[in-house]
Amino acid sequence: MKKITINSVASYAGVSKKTVSRVLNNEPNVSDATREKVLKAFKELDYTPNPIARGLARNRSFIIGCLYDNPSKSYITRLQSGALAACHEHGFNLLIHPCELRAEALLENIEQLLQTSRLDGLVLTPPFSDHAELVAFLRKKGVPFARVASVKLDDDSISVRSNDEQGAFEITELLINMGHKDIAFIKGHPDHSATEQRFNGYRRALKQHGIEYQERLVEEGNFSYHSGADSARTILHLNPRPTAVFASNDYMAAAALKLATQMNLKVPDDISIAGFDNAPIARHIWPGLTTIAQPVEEMTRLAVDHLIEQINHATDEQQEGEQRQPLQLTLEAELITRESTAAPKA
Repeated sequence: MKKITINSVASYAGVSKKTVSRVLNNEPNVSDATREKVLKAFKELDYTPNPIARGLARNRSFIIGCLYDNPSKSYITRLQSGALAACHEHGFNLLIHPCELRAEALLENIEQLLQTSRLDGLVLTPPFSDHAELVAFLRKKGVPFARVASVKLDDDSISVRSNDEQGAFEITELLINMGHKDIAFIKGHPDHSATEQRFNGYRRALKQHGIEYQERLVEEGNFSYHSGADSARTILHLNPRPTAVFASNDYMAAAALKLATQMNLKVPDDISIAGFDNAPIARHIWPGLTTIAQPVEEMTRLAVDHLIEQINHATDEQQEGEQRQPLQLTLEAELITRESTAAPKA
């Protein structure tokens, strides 16, 4: 049986080899009619592109790397889901690479990854999104990258985030409007920019409603379930005890809810508890957690989608001077009210 090649497809569809290549790489400078003609040829000829040959021909790997260091498994899963969706759409593969932010040889490890895997680009997820040294290293190496959930949008890189500060403000304001004044807060990991953003939203809501900030009501967590339990243990033994607890993510909030139940406190009758992220645990425990839903999958999908477009558009014409405006986008988070919050007892 004769082997079907890209030349066979081009001849069958009546187009050039370059046009077939553009369709394979999902490049935009192909008309819809021509694209349909080539896709039809793929199907009728039962053509399957050879990814290795495709990569060698263009001196590319068609692989995007995703760096992460996050204790929340559900958050990582959602990041991967969004990145995979974008990669699949463009015919790329995704390489998931866990790293430790505070590792002594972080940049050396990243450089080795780039050399051995021949990555076409990197997507930086929290806490790497705002790692200035890493960003400077990638710029120096000329490695295309996109950032997810970065605080800064004022540079020339692809960056997609949600408004964490506003989300934290809204959930704190919800508790205030219910009648709570003593609202405890559990911070997230100090290396994550979202930690400070959510804390700022909490404090802004207190200030806007004329409620005094109390340092005794704030505990340091690190986004893990166990840190939430430790922080909640301190908070729930305060005298007087706050009437509400707002944790910087759902896992810490779930730990606080469990501990409150073990102390024979009824949620939300005796104490209201809220989280952030809308992780699966927020829906699967009882009472369900009031939380903020971040569009994590959409953020990552958009970031990777535009990263691949940037890579695909790195043509000779652009290198001669054409510049593309990088995506810098902030998506809105959504307040979700469930059974874990209510007005405090009189």
